[in-house]
Amino acid sequence: MMHSRTTIPMNLPQILSLLNQVLELLGERGQKLGKNEAHRHNVRDQVGTMMQHRTASDQVEGKRAVFSQLTGALVRAFFVALLVLTPSLLLSSPGSDSEQFVVILALIAASMTFMEYYGRSPSIIEFRFAPPYNRLKFGGLAISILLITLICRQNVAPSDMGFLLSKLGSDLGAAIDFPYSPVRLMVLMLPPDASPQLVELVRTASGIAYMASLTMMFLFLTFVRLLGWPTRTGAFNVWMNMPLFDPTGGGDVLARLKRDAGLNIVIGALLPFIIPAAVKAASAIVDPVSMGNPQTLVWTVTAWAFLPASMLMRGIAMSRLASLIEDKRRRAYANAGVAGFQQV
Repeated sequence: MMHSRTTIPMNLPQILSLLNQVLELLGERGQKLGKNEAHRHNVRDQVGTMMQHRTASDQVEGKRAVFSQLTGALVRAFFVALLVLTPSLLLSSPGSDSEQFVVILALIAASMTFMEYYGRSPSIIEFRFAPPYNRLKFGGLAISILLITLICRQNVAPSDMGFLLSKLGSDLGAAIDFPYSPVRLMVLMLPPDASPQLVELVRTASGIAYMASLTMMFLFLTFVRLLGWPTRTGAFNVWMNMPLFDPTGGGDVLARLKRDAGLNIVIGALLPFIIPAAVKAASAIVDPVSMGNPQTLVWTVTAWAFLPASMLMRGIAMSRLASLIEDKRRRAYANAGVAGFQQV
C-alpha cells in the first residue's frame, strides 16, 4: 500500500513571515543571553570590588595595629627611661659624674622595653597580655621612687609637697617601726655612727616604700579575687604570658605551677626580713652601702620594698593559673565521664 506525501503549498509572504518569526525568536534569545552574561559580569565585578575593599580594609587594619603597637612600645620605653632618670634629675648636682652612668642605664632600660613590647611575642616580661599586672607593678615602683625622691629633695629644696610627704612617711614609718618589723630591721642596718637625721630619713622612706608595695599587692589581689583576673578580658594563653616557664621541664604542669607559686610567696614574705640581715652581716666583710647618698637611699629602699611585693604578686598569679587549669581539667574529666556513661 503506497502512501502519498502531502505537501503544503506556501507562498512567498508566508515564507517571509515565518523567517521573521524565527529571527525574532533568535533575537529574544540573544537578548536574554546578553542580559545573563551582563549580569554575570556585574556580579563578578561586584565580587571583585568587595574583595578589593576587604583586602584594602585588612591592610589598613594591619597598618593601624602595627602603628598602635609601635606607639605603645615607644610610650612604655619613654616612661621607663623617665623613671630611671627621675632620682638623678631631682637629686644630683650639676656636673656630677653619675649622670652619664644613669643616662646609659636609662637608654638600656628603654631599649629593652621597646624591643620587648614591639615584638609579637614576649621573651622576658611575664603576663604581658594580662593587664593590669605589669601596669600595677610599674605604678607601684614609680610612686615609690617619686615619693622617696621628693622626701630626700626636701633637705635640698624645701617645698610644701615635700613637707607633707615627709610628715606622712614619718607617721607611717613610726607606725610600722615595731620590734622585729621590716622597717625596724632597715633602721638597724645602718651603722652605729649614723646621724639621727639619716635614721629618721631611712625610717620615713621605708614606711613610704613598704606601704606603696603593700597597696600594689592588695590591688592585684582585688583584681584576682573580685574581678576575675586574668579571664575577665577573654581567653588567657599561659605560654604566651609566661615565656620563662618551660612546660616541658618535667613533671605535671599543674604541680609545678603550685610549687613555684608557693615558693614565690614564701620568698616574697621573707625577703623584707632577709635583705637587711644579709646587708648587716655582709658589712663586716665588705664596705656597707652608703645610705647617706640620696640616690643610693632611693634605689636601695625601693628595691627592698618592691622585690618582695613583686614575688608575692607572681606567686598569687601562678596560684590563680594553677586553679584555673585544675578547674578546666575537672570539667574535662567530668564531661568525659558523662560521655562514657551515655555510650555504655
